[in-house]
Amino acid sequence: MNESTPSLRDALAHADLLFERAEIETVIADLGRQIDAALDGERAVFLTVMNGALMFAGQLALSIRTDLEFDYVHATRYRGATSGSELHWLREPTAKLAGRTVLLVDDILDEGQTLKAVRDDCLRRGAKRVLIASLCCKNHDRLVDGIASDFNGVVLPDRYVFGYGMDYHEQGRNLPAIYALR
Repeated sequence: MNESTPSLRDALAHADLLFERAEIETVIADLGRQIDAALDGERAVFLTVMNGALMFAGQLALSIRTDLEFDYVHATRYRGATSGSELHWLREPTAKLAGRTVLLVDDILDEGQTLKAVRDDCLRRGAKRVLIASLCCKNHDRLVDGIASDFNGVVLPDRYVFGYGMDYHEQGRNLPAIYALR
């Protein structure tokens, strides 16, 4: 962190706690049950969008009883900033997706540009279906057409959020709760 990086301590002092760890863990366990029902025993590719989904994906995977094959992608529009720009592919999936169900796991569905690009890439690779699981989605009207979560944990206000995988200038991903700047 350099001197121009805003302080996480200052951010926390000017943020509201939205969801505590216990509440998030309960939501994730419920998502696991919903996903098990949707997969109905089918072995899907569990595709995590790094870095943000790391915390959520680990807990979600442990909540799913159906056997899964794991892979990840690293695609981002934020790169440490608070607003998005063009999509950058840092790692593409290596698992064979053709004819398979992909469970695409991300921390947040905000405007949906990143998730839509990754989902469309999975379909181009021959996935028979892509199910999207997000820990949270924002409540606003800027969602791009043609994208939605099949499984979503919590709904957030249209504010800058961080914690539980989501960062504040590449800080605070490991906070055990979700916060929103005032």
